[in-house]
This record gives sequence, C-alpha cells and structure tokens, in this order.
Amino acid sequence: MSLPFASALKETLRQGYRLADLRADLLAGITLGIIAVPLAMALAIASGVAPQYGLYTAIVAGAVIALTGGSRYSVSGPTAAFVVILLPVTAEYGLGGLLLATLMAGGILVAMGLLKLGRLIQFIPAPVTLGFTAGIAVVIASLQLKDLFGLEEMDNSAHFFVKLLDFVHLLPEISWGDLSVGLLTLFTLILWPRLKTPLPGHLPALVLGTSLALLGSQWLPGFEVTLLGDQFQWTHGDESGRGIPPVAPAFVLPWLMPGADGEPLGLSWDLFTALLPAAFTIALLGAIESLLCSVVGDSLTGSKHDPNAELVGQGLGNLAAPFFGGITATGALARTAANIRAGGRSPFAAIFHSLMVLACILVFADVLSWLPMAALAGLLLMVAWNMSEAHHLVKMVKTAPTPDLLVLFTCFGLTVVFDMVLAVSVGIVLASLLFMGRMAQVTESQPLTAAERKELDLPETIAYFRIAGPLFFGAAEKTLGRLTQISSGIDAVFIDMHQVPTLDITAIDSLSSVVKQLQKDNKQVVFIGLNPRLILKLRRAGLGKGKLITFARSAEAASQRWKRLQAAC
Repeated sequence: MSLPFASALKETLRQGYRLADLRADLLAGITLGIIAVPLAMALAIASGVAPQYGLYTAIVAGAVIALTGGSRYSVSGPTAAFVVILLPVTAEYGLGGLLLATLMAGGILVAMGLLKLGRLIQFIPAPVTLGFTAGIAVVIASLQLKDLFGLEEMDNSAHFFVKLLDFVHLLPEISWGDLSVGLLTLFTLILWPRLKTPLPGHLPALVLGTSLALLGSQWLPGFEVTLLGDQFQWTHGDESGRGIPPVAPAFVLPWLMPGADGEPLGLSWDLFTALLPAAFTIALLGAIESLLCSVVGDSLTGSKHDPNAELVGQGLGNLAAPFFGGITATGALARTAANIRAGGRSPFAAIFHSLMVLACILVFADVLSWLPMAALAGLLLMVAWNMSEAHHLVKMVKTAPTPDLLVLFTCFGLTVVFDMVLAVSVGIVLASLLFMGRMAQVTESQPLTAAERKELDLPETIAYFRIAGPLFFGAAEKTLGRLTQISSGIDAVFIDMHQVPTLDITAIDSLSSVVKQLQKDNKQVVFIGLNPRLILKLRRAGLGKGKLITFARSAEAASQRWKRLQAAC
C-alpha cells in the first residue's frame, strides 16, 4: 500500500512533462507571483507579524506543498481565513508562538493524511462552512478599518463590537489621504475584471494607489499617507532599512524567535499545552480550506485530487515553513483559480510562483516599502468580499430550510462574536442533531394493510410490522414503540426489516427489550428480510436464542413456517 505522498507530482511526471507544459507553468507562476506578493504581505500584517513572514510562507510552504501534495492545480500560502486564528496567537505568544503553533498544526495535518481522513471533509455541512467563512470575512473586513481610514489609535486586538465602537468614536480623526488611496485601490480591483485582460488587477490597483499616495503627499497640503516602510523596519546583521529585508528566508528555530515580550520564546510543556488548541484549530481549518480548494480545482479542470496526499503535503509545508520564518499556509482558492485561468498545468506552476516571490524580495524589496498601508487594506477588503461568497449566502437564505438557516446564522454569529472553533463545533453539533431528527422522521414502522394481509393469507392472530429506514438511537424509541402495543389475542409477531440498512447498539438494545417482553408473553417473533450482517449483530446480542425467535428471508417464507408450526402443534 503506497503512502499518500506527492501524488500530484508523480501523476504529472507519469503523464510526461513537455516543453509546452513548462512554458505554460512558468507564465502562470509569474502571474501568481504578482498576485501573491502584496497578498502575502497584507495577510502577514493582518496576522500581527511583519510583512516578510508572509512572503517567506509563500516561498517555502508554497513550494513544499506543491511538491508533496495531492492536487495538481492548488496554490498554497498565507490565506485570509487564518487571520482570525493567528492574530490572537501572535498577540499572546508573539512571532515565536505563532511559528510553534504552525509547526504543531503541520504535524497534526500529516497525521490526518496518513490516517486517511481526507474524505471526512464531505461530512461538514454547507451551512457550517458558509457560516464560518462569511463570519471570518466580516472579521477580516473590520480589521482593515484602521489602515483604510488611517486611524492610528484604533486597537485592532479589541473585541469585534468594541472595535466598531472605537471606530465610530475615532471617525473625526480620519486621514483623508489614506482613505482616498484605499478607495482608489478598492475601486480599481472591483472594476478591473470588466476590462477582460489577462493581467491580474492587483498590480494596477497597487500601482494606482501608490502613485496617488506619492503624488498627493508632494502636491496636496495635508495629504498624508502611511507607507509600509513607515510602519515596518528591519535589521539584518549590520544593515537596516524600511519595509522588508532584501534577503532570502534563512533557517531559524521557531522556539528561539521572539515571544510577546520580545525575548526568545523557549520550549516548555506548559507552552505546548497552551498552544495545542490553536494548533488543532489551525489544522482543522487548514484541512477544510485546502480540500475545498482542491475540489474547486477539480471542478474547473475535470481533474481528480488525492485528499490524503493533499493533507500530508499541507502538513509537510507547515512543518517546513516555521524553520524559515513562515507562518501558517493552506490552499488559496483565489490563487488556485488564477493559476487555472493563467494556464497552469501542474504543481510546477506553484513552484514557479514561489520562485517569483523570492525574486521580488531580492530585487524589489526597496520598491515594496513604498506601498501604502491603505492600499493593502483595500486589497484585503476585496479578499474578504470574495471570501464571504455573498451570492451563495443570499441564495442559501432564499432556498434553504429553516433548520439549515439556523445552523448558518449560528456559525456566522459565533465566528464574529467569539471565534471559529466554537462556531464550527456548535455548527456541526447542531447540523448533526438536525440530521438525526430528519432521519428519525424517515424511519417508521407500519402494520400491513387489509389487502396485503389477505394476499399473504395471514390469520388475525399474527401481528405484522414493516420497519423502513435506518434504525438508530434517534429513531428506535418512536419506531419500536408500536411493537409493545400488541393485544393479548396475538400469537406471533412478524417484524419485516427488508428496508432497514443499519442498526446501532441503541436500536439493538431497544429491540432486545421489546422481544424479551414478547417472549415473556409467549409470543413467537419472526424477523423477516434482515441481511446476514444484521442477523449476526442480533445473534451476538442474544436475539437468536430460544424457540420463540426465528429468521426468515421473506414474508411468504415466514407465513409458511408459521403454518407448519401450527400444523405440528
């Protein structure tokens, strides 16, 4: 049995990789690099760390996941979905804590892939997924208000509603320069797709926003804009500068990186246990996001991904990235779709995307320091809007049953007000309870009609019940309750279970209780139509013992057996 590892790369090489494929992947990688550079920086900043750590993530994790994952078209890197999880970790444990939590999450993802849990994504209902992703989008949008409006005193670490009240209170201090740059960037991103050009809108939007910031600062009195280089500085050996350092990611030990107090984080069991919940959350969301991303890639190309190999690849990427300063990575839906639209054909496109990001660091680091923070905020607002899937949300609100809407809005509200872990946990529990209620309604027991009884030639001394549907704890009491209401004039009870696909232990216990009562009343019990697997279950539970319990393949066979028994008596 082969390990789920690098299946996408193996498939590419097995099919043959030609010069035309290389050319297509290279062009797609360059396009993706243009998109990834500003996004990676903006998402790192939103997660509470310096922008270069987002770039390191795209370089290291993006390449490792492409090489070892299970999807030919997925492109991985920092994504907006993680911001709401990573920001609290950074605030409490610093960069070192974030890298260590990412490392732990990588190990969990590898374990999930090796245990072949990749198919479990299909058990997360759509209202849960849409609810928490829309909630995350709202939280991300709220985090951009500070930079978009130039409100330096706004506390982004505050609770959602406290942050909104703080925003309203600080409105008189709006920086019109920052707001103008952010809105120009946002409007350019909105309108650019109408031009039908292959050039992604991120580059022209940022160029226009940066141009307005630089020209406005020189020509318009009071037009002030905060630049990336104003907010972030770097030191590398004896050199220092503004923005991001023009060096490739170097090997580091995550636990020696600074904690919240600026000192090396260190390693301890208490720290490990404190970060474990965040690591599980990162792994869970990483699995959901990456597999959804792979599914989207399949739907756009007609290909098939290996979900378990994808989980292993995501885990290895998140294991490797922290040793080079990279934060959490997962499959990025927008970048994957852009990869396909740009003509990417294999995992090499994602590798070229990582090399493009590296080239931008080495060559254009000084240029990137001139990017306005408001322009990056506008970029993330667009990301949040796309992530919210507003059209899908509206459609679900119009068409979904009320119980599903309850799950949707519960997940949405809990994500915004509390956190994604609570939202997903409560959402899955609610969805499971609703599912069990629906299944319990489907499962039912019915007596024979007069016509059916006449056709089988059954005497009135035989009670015949037909059970249809899965017999589990949610349906057992309601379904089997009829069997306890047998009149004293009944000599035998036929229980037709042709349409029972499964039994759980609660149903078996309930059935045992009912049958024991019937035996005590000296009534013959005949199980009809059970498949051999379920008969074995009942025999193990003691329901095959005694002369008063028998099994028959059909109602006709049960009737003939009863007649022979009566004749013998």
